[in-house]
Amino acid sequence: MNKYENSLQQTTVLSLRAISRRFQQGSREITVLDGASTDIGEAQAVALIGPSGAGKSTLLHIAGLLEKPDQGEVWIRGQNCAQLNDGERTRLRRKHIGFVYQFHQLLPEFTALENILLPQLINGKARSEGLDRARYLLSLMGLENRLDHRPAELSGGEQQRVAIARSIANQPRLLLADEPTGNLDPSTAERVFDQMLEVVRTEKLGAIIATHNHALAEQMDRTVMLENGKLLDLPPQ
Repeated sequence: MNKYENSLQQTTVLSLRAISRRFQQGSREITVLDGASTDIGEAQAVALIGPSGAGKSTLLHIAGLLEKPDQGEVWIRGQNCAQLNDGERTRLRRKHIGFVYQFHQLLPEFTALENILLPQLINGKARSEGLDRARYLLSLMGLENRLDHRPAELSGGEQQRVAIARSIANQPRLLLADEPTGNLDPSTAERVFDQMLEVVRTEKLGAIIATHNHALAEQMDRTVMLENGKLLDLPPQ
Protein backbone atom coordinates (compact mmCIF):
# COMPACT_ATOMS: atom_id res chain seq x y z
CA MET A 1 0.00 0.00 0.00
CA ASN A 2 1.47 3.38 -0.98
CA LYS A 3 1.37 6.57 1.13
CA TYR A 4 -1.62 7.97 -0.80
CA GLU A 5 -3.68 4.79 -0.37
CA ASN A 6 -2.86 4.65 3.33
CA SER A 7 -3.89 8.31 3.78
CA LEU A 8 -7.12 7.68 1.84
CA GLN A 9 -8.01 4.73 4.07
CA GLN A 10 -7.42 6.79 7.19
CA THR A 11 -9.63 9.70 6.12
CA THR A 12 -12.34 8.01 4.01
CA VAL A 13 -15.07 6.54 6.17
CA LEU A 14 -17.27 5.19 3.38
CA SER A 15 -16.62 4.46 -0.27
CA LEU A 16 -19.39 3.31 -2.59
CA ARG A 17 -18.03 1.99 -5.89
CA ALA A 18 -20.32 1.43 -8.87
CA ILE A 19 -23.27 0.25 -6.79
CA SER A 20 -26.14 -1.29 -8.75
CA ARG A 21 -29.43 -2.63 -7.39
CA ARG A 22 -32.40 -4.03 -9.27
CA PHE A 23 -35.81 -5.23 -8.12
CA GLN A 24 -38.30 -7.52 -9.80
CA GLN A 25 -41.83 -6.16 -9.99
CA GLY A 26 -43.98 -8.83 -11.59
CA SER A 27 -42.47 -9.47 -15.00
CA ARG A 28 -40.68 -6.12 -14.98
CA GLU A 29 -37.16 -5.49 -13.68
CA ILE A 30 -36.66 -2.07 -12.10
CA THR A 31 -33.17 -0.59 -11.83
CA VAL A 32 -32.97 1.60 -8.72
CA LEU A 33 -29.20 2.10 -8.54
CA ASP A 34 -27.04 2.00 -11.62
CA GLY A 35 -23.36 2.48 -10.92
CA ALA A 36 -23.71 4.89 -7.97
CA SER A 37 -20.35 5.96 -6.53
CA THR A 38 -19.18 8.41 -3.88
CA ASP A 39 -16.74 8.82 -0.97
CA ILE A 40 -17.51 10.20 2.49
CA GLY A 41 -14.71 11.56 4.67
CA GLU A 42 -14.30 12.09 8.39
CA ALA A 43 -16.22 15.03 9.91
CA GLN A 44 -18.04 15.45 6.60
CA ALA A 45 -21.81 15.85 6.30
CA VAL A 46 -23.15 14.96 2.86
CA ALA A 47 -26.73 15.71 1.87
CA LEU A 48 -28.46 13.06 -0.23
CA ILE A 49 -31.31 14.49 -2.27
CA GLY A 50 -33.58 13.18 -5.00
CA PRO A 51 -37.26 12.65 -5.69
CA SER A 52 -39.35 10.16 -3.74
CA GLY A 53 -38.78 6.67 -5.11
CA ALA A 54 -35.35 7.51 -6.51
CA GLY A 55 -33.67 4.93 -4.24
CA LYS A 56 -32.26 7.03 -1.39
CA SER A 57 -33.36 4.57 1.30
CA THR A 58 -32.02 1.65 -0.74
CA LEU A 59 -28.66 3.42 -1.04
CA LEU A 60 -28.54 4.02 2.72
CA HIS A 61 -29.44 0.38 3.42
CA ILE A 62 -26.59 -0.76 1.19
CA ALA A 63 -24.16 1.73 2.74
CA GLY A 64 -25.24 0.47 6.18
CA LEU A 65 -24.74 -3.21 5.23
CA LEU A 66 -28.44 -3.94 5.74
CA GLU A 67 -28.80 -4.90 2.09
CA LYS A 68 -26.37 -6.24 -0.51
CA PRO A 69 -25.93 -4.62 -3.93
CA ASP A 70 -26.29 -6.68 -7.08
CA GLN A 71 -23.00 -5.21 -8.27
CA GLY A 72 -20.36 -2.89 -6.87
CA GLU A 73 -18.40 -2.58 -3.65
CA VAL A 74 -18.95 -1.00 -0.23
CA TRP A 75 -15.76 -0.04 1.61
CA ILE A 76 -15.94 1.06 5.25
CA ARG A 77 -12.77 2.47 6.77
CA GLY A 78 -10.66 0.79 4.11
CA GLN A 79 -12.33 -2.62 4.41
CA ASN A 80 -14.06 -4.19 1.42
CA CYS A 81 -17.37 -5.52 2.74
CA ALA A 82 -18.26 -7.54 -0.37
CA GLN A 83 -16.99 -10.88 0.93
CA LEU A 84 -18.15 -10.54 4.55
CA ASN A 85 -20.62 -13.10 5.85
CA ASP A 86 -23.76 -12.05 7.76
CA GLY A 87 -22.09 -12.29 11.17
CA GLU A 88 -19.12 -10.19 10.05
CA ARG A 89 -21.44 -7.60 8.51
CA THR A 90 -23.41 -7.39 11.76
CA ARG A 91 -20.26 -6.91 13.82
CA LEU A 92 -18.91 -4.23 11.50
CA ARG A 93 -22.29 -2.47 11.44
CA ARG A 94 -22.51 -2.55 15.25
CA LYS A 95 -19.00 -1.15 15.61
CA HIS A 96 -18.82 1.48 12.89
CA ILE A 97 -22.34 2.56 11.79
CA GLY A 98 -25.10 4.59 13.42
CA PHE A 99 -28.62 4.96 12.00
CA VAL A 100 -31.22 7.71 12.43
CA TYR A 101 -34.70 7.43 10.92
CA GLN A 102 -37.62 9.80 10.41
CA PHE A 103 -39.40 8.25 13.41
CA HIS A 104 -37.34 8.08 16.57
CA GLN A 105 -38.10 4.43 17.50
CA LEU A 106 -37.14 4.98 21.14
CA LEU A 107 -38.09 2.34 23.70
CA PRO A 108 -41.11 3.91 25.47
CA GLU A 109 -40.61 2.26 28.87
CA PHE A 110 -37.06 3.61 29.28
CA THR A 111 -35.77 7.10 30.03
CA ALA A 112 -33.68 9.15 27.61
CA LEU A 113 -30.57 8.15 29.56
CA GLU A 114 -31.49 4.46 29.49
CA ASN A 115 -32.27 4.51 25.76
CA ILE A 116 -28.67 5.58 25.14
CA LEU A 117 -27.20 3.29 27.78
CA LEU A 118 -28.80 0.08 26.48
CA PRO A 119 -26.98 -0.24 23.12
CA GLN A 120 -23.70 0.29 24.96
CA LEU A 121 -24.46 -2.49 27.44
CA ILE A 122 -25.39 -4.79 24.54
CA ASN A 123 -22.01 -3.94 23.00
CA GLY A 124 -20.22 -4.98 26.21
CA LYS A 125 -19.46 -1.62 27.77
CA ALA A 126 -19.42 -1.27 31.56
CA ARG A 127 -22.54 0.39 33.00
CA SER A 128 -20.64 3.26 34.64
CA GLU A 129 -18.79 4.05 31.41
CA GLY A 130 -22.02 3.80 29.41
CA LEU A 131 -23.80 6.20 31.76
CA ASP A 132 -20.98 8.73 31.42
CA ARG A 133 -21.19 8.49 27.62
CA ALA A 134 -25.00 8.81 27.68
CA ARG A 135 -24.87 11.92 29.88
CA TYR A 136 -22.21 13.47 27.67
CA LEU A 137 -24.22 12.88 24.48
CA LEU A 138 -27.47 14.19 25.94
CA SER A 139 -25.62 17.29 27.11
CA LEU A 140 -24.14 17.68 23.61
CA MET A 141 -27.70 17.58 22.25
CA GLY A 142 -28.90 20.18 24.78
CA LEU A 143 -30.89 17.67 26.82
CA GLU A 144 -28.95 17.62 30.08
CA ASN A 145 -32.17 18.49 31.94
CA ARG A 146 -34.20 15.68 30.34
CA LEU A 147 -32.14 12.64 31.32
CA ASP A 148 -34.85 10.94 33.36
CA HIS A 149 -37.78 11.67 31.03
CA ARG A 150 -39.41 8.90 29.04
CA PRO A 151 -40.18 9.47 25.33
CA ALA A 152 -43.86 10.30 26.01
CA GLU A 153 -42.69 13.15 28.26
CA LEU A 154 -40.48 14.66 25.52
CA SER A 155 -41.40 16.85 22.56
CA GLY A 156 -40.96 15.52 19.02
CA GLY A 157 -37.71 17.45 18.60
CA GLU A 158 -36.39 16.20 21.92
CA GLN A 159 -37.25 12.61 21.03
CA GLN A 160 -35.35 12.90 17.76
CA ARG A 161 -32.33 14.40 19.52
CA VAL A 162 -32.32 11.43 21.90
CA ALA A 163 -32.47 9.14 18.84
CA ILE A 164 -29.48 10.91 17.30
CA ALA A 165 -27.54 10.56 20.56
CA ARG A 166 -28.47 6.87 20.72
CA SER A 167 -27.26 6.31 17.15
CA ILE A 168 -23.72 7.34 18.12
CA ALA A 169 -23.68 5.81 21.60
CA ASN A 170 -21.12 3.19 20.54
CA GLN A 171 -18.89 5.75 18.81
CA PRO A 172 -19.43 4.72 15.18
CA ARG A 173 -17.46 6.36 12.40
CA LEU A 174 -20.37 6.54 9.92
CA LEU A 175 -23.80 8.10 10.49
CA LEU A 176 -26.64 7.30 8.08
CA ALA A 177 -29.79 9.40 8.49
CA ASP A 178 -32.98 8.91 6.46
CA GLU A 179 -35.15 12.06 6.58
CA PRO A 180 -34.24 12.64 10.25
CA THR A 181 -36.18 15.92 10.46
CA GLY A 182 -38.98 15.02 8.04
CA ASN A 183 -41.51 14.54 10.84
CA LEU A 184 -40.80 17.89 12.54
CA ASP A 185 -42.06 21.43 12.01
CA PRO A 186 -39.58 23.73 10.19
CA SER A 187 -38.34 25.58 13.28
CA THR A 188 -37.79 22.38 15.30
CA ALA A 189 -36.25 20.67 12.26
CA GLU A 190 -33.66 23.41 11.95
CA ARG A 191 -32.68 23.19 15.64
CA VAL A 192 -32.40 19.40 15.52
CA PHE A 193 -30.42 19.58 12.30
CA ASP A 194 -27.98 22.14 13.73
CA GLN A 195 -27.30 19.88 16.70
CA MET A 196 -26.85 16.87 14.44
CA LEU A 197 -24.19 18.76 12.47
CA GLU A 198 -22.54 19.68 15.78
CA VAL A 199 -22.38 15.97 16.61
CA VAL A 200 -20.87 15.16 13.19
CA ARG A 201 -18.11 17.72 13.75
CA THR A 202 -17.47 16.89 17.42
CA GLU A 203 -17.40 13.12 16.92
CA LYS A 204 -15.60 13.40 13.53
CA LEU A 205 -18.23 11.29 11.79
CA GLY A 206 -18.74 10.75 8.13
CA ALA A 207 -22.46 11.32 7.53
CA ILE A 208 -24.97 10.83 4.72
CA ILE A 209 -28.23 12.61 5.47
CA ALA A 210 -31.14 12.01 3.11
CA THR A 211 -33.46 15.02 3.04
CA HIS A 212 -36.10 16.75 0.94
CA ASN A 213 -35.27 20.05 2.65
CA HIS A 214 -32.95 21.89 0.28
CA ALA A 215 -32.35 24.72 2.78
CA LEU A 216 -30.89 22.18 5.21
CA ALA A 217 -28.96 20.45 2.43
CA GLU A 218 -27.22 23.71 1.58
CA GLN A 219 -25.76 23.86 5.11
CA MET A 220 -23.87 20.60 4.64
CA ASP A 221 -20.37 20.14 3.26
CA ARG A 222 -21.53 18.53 0.02
CA THR A 223 -24.76 17.67 -1.74
CA VAL A 224 -25.17 14.61 -3.93
CA MET A 225 -28.26 13.99 -6.04
CA LEU A 226 -29.52 10.51 -6.81
CA GLU A 227 -30.76 10.66 -10.38
CA ASN A 228 -31.33 7.81 -12.81
CA GLY A 229 -29.56 5.48 -10.42
CA LYS A 230 -26.35 7.51 -10.25
CA LEU A 231 -24.94 9.92 -7.66
CA LEU A 232 -24.14 13.38 -8.99
CA ASP A 233 -22.13 15.90 -6.96
CA LEU A 234 -23.86 19.28 -7.08
CA PRO A 235 -21.82 22.50 -7.10
CA PRO A 236 -21.88 24.61 -3.89
CA GLN A 237 -24.70 27.16 -3.73
